[in-house]
Amino acid sequence: MPLKTKRWNDPVEPDDGWRLLVCRYRPRGVRKADETWDSWCPNLGPSRQLHAALYGKHGPPMGFEPFTCRYRAEMTEQHELIAELAAMLHEGKTITLLCSSACVNPQRCHRTLLVKLIEQQLALLEGQSPTPSATAAPPGSAIGE
Repeated sequence: MPLKTKRWNDPVEPDDGWRLLVCRYRPRGVRKADETWDSWCPNLGPSRQLHAALYGKHGPPMGFEPFTCRYRAEMTEQHELIAELAAMLHEGKTITLLCSSACVNPQRCHRTLLVKLIEQQLALLEGQSPTPSATAAPPGSAIGE
């Protein structure tokens, strides 16, 4: 399946396809001309409140298990965007989901959780049972905005 994940500052590779930044916050200090992504969808990142809870900005840091549950719950509101990404993959497009440069462990990152949600939606499109737990967005796409 042509779905990859990286950090936004990882080297761009020819087979990355459409590079989508899925962070709530835009990287600081990056000029528009230096962006390494084709589009940015902050709604696919954890909410500001969840992000703050994970990093302990208002108390002790949240564990990854509770973060996972809350992130999945937040993403129910983004079902249409997730379905759109799955449809793009179903059409054969390649997508690379990009996260923060500070996110060095993909196994403890929302981008890995997002991949699972997209894969579940893709399995539905392909008529399979979902497993438990391109270069531009289509015109009029909510993702490309």
